[in-house]
Amino acid sequence: MIDYTALRVLHAVIQSGSFEKAATVLNVTPSAVSQRVKQLEERVGAALVVRGTPCVATEKGDQLCSHMENVGILEHDLLKELPSLADPHGPQQRVTLRIATNADSLGTWFLEAMAEFSKSSDYLLNLSVDDQDYTSDWLQQGKVIAAVSGSDKPISGCRRFPLGALRYHATASAGFITRRFAGGVTPETLADAPSLTFDQKDRLQSDWVRQTLGESVSLPTHWLPSTQSFVEASLMGMGWGMNPIQLVRDHLEAGRLVELLPGKTLDVPLYWHINRLAADRLNALTRCVSEVAGRTLIRME
Repeated sequence: MIDYTALRVLHAVIQSGSFEKAATVLNVTPSAVSQRVKQLEERVGAALVVRGTPCVATEKGDQLCSHMENVGILEHDLLKELPSLADPHGPQQRVTLRIATNADSLGTWFLEAMAEFSKSSDYLLNLSVDDQDYTSDWLQQGKVIAAVSGSDKPISGCRRFPLGALRYHATASAGFITRRFAGGVTPETLADAPSLTFDQKDRLQSDWVRQTLGESVSLPTHWLPSTQSFVEASLMGMGWGMNPIQLVRDHLEAGRLVELLPGKTLDVPLYWHINRLAADRLNALTRCVSEVAGRTLIRME
């Protein structure tokens, strides 16, 4: 038999990030939390928690936490129908849904979808950010229950919904373009002009150059792991970068930003993947994501 009390303790540790915070949530002592997790690890025969600040789950720990989230969703719906089953003296059980998305979606349209969902639901949300080419890995590893991904490949045990494409424009300030691209946007000028890169996984600038010029260029870059900083750095003349149209439309219309090559955009298709076991019970979540994406993203052919 599965020890669900122990799994709830493990889930609380991972969700809160520490044994002490989990103890507070569960209204028990930290030593009781530690003992429960240790007993569960002995039973499984593997470490489930990487002790640190914060505590994080191992691969097996993630699998157990994912299972507990599915159980929590089932219990959530059951207690709505049969509230008398709830323990009146126990701690209030609130289900937290772990969801992964890319930073540019979170900074443009995805937060609106989450806000719409939260207005009609008492689920809590835990949003994680990674590159769109990697968020599907979070779902495959059991770290999240749903993800916005750039991958159209089906994920085992999940349902997939096309959302549309996030359109990017290669932008910089007028002054930067005058200084760096007086001779035009060429492989030579791009190899000299500083670009902006979110992190080591960000290939948008390189993809745009390859799509537009038909060849790869080694780009000098500033590293800025912030969607809003990309826009601000572009406005301040630090470099050029690929910015979502939702964030730069007003700046382009006002002339504060200029396209390196007008009309040469890059569209990144996005897909919604959600755990199949939870999908039916989270129809409202998928609906909110699809509706906001439908009126915000570019329709894919």
